[in-house]
Amino acid sequence: MGDAGAATGRPAGGRDRDVAGRARSARPRDGLGRPLPYGTQGVERQPEGVVRTPAETVAEAQALLDAGKPFHAHEVFEDAWKSGPDEERTLWRGLAQLAVGLTHAARGNTTGGARLLRRGAGAIEEWAAERGDARPYGMDVAGLAGWARGLAGRVERGAGPVDAGAEAPRLRS
Repeated sequence: MGDAGAATGRPAGGRDRDVAGRARSARPRDGLGRPLPYGTQGVERQPEGVVRTPAETVAEAQALLDAGKPFHAHEVFEDAWKSGPDEERTLWRGLAQLAVGLTHAARGNTTGGARLLRRGAGAIEEWAAERGDARPYGMDVAGLAGWARGLAGRVERGAGPVDAGAEAPRLRS
């Protein structure tokens, strides 16, 4: 009998693994990070573990947000959160939560989207208050938090489908 994986495009062992042997889905993804069937053409994934300067992080994330790819922008923020200095973890994690919140809202998950948007807004505001920096790397924390809470409210009120590109925040004002 033939290998079932060959018919589906799934790896022969049944589980996707990265080069280190860790489980990692190799399924293609759409622009909002949703898995597609094996063998389908998806959107190129963001490489993981890239160390960027804060300015590069903000610029790359903004380009992805503008392109309607908040899931991919979240991965850029996640790299900064994991590789940056400890004192900036809350900032980058909060920004990643904003991007994931937009992702969920665009996927139609109103509860999860609104929750993550508010959680991310709170995290970046907390960081800004503790550090005394309302404009880290040129980003307007108050403006981003206001955007997130406004979108969360609209999503919860049933404003309809969210267009991730049209709703993308401006990281720098």
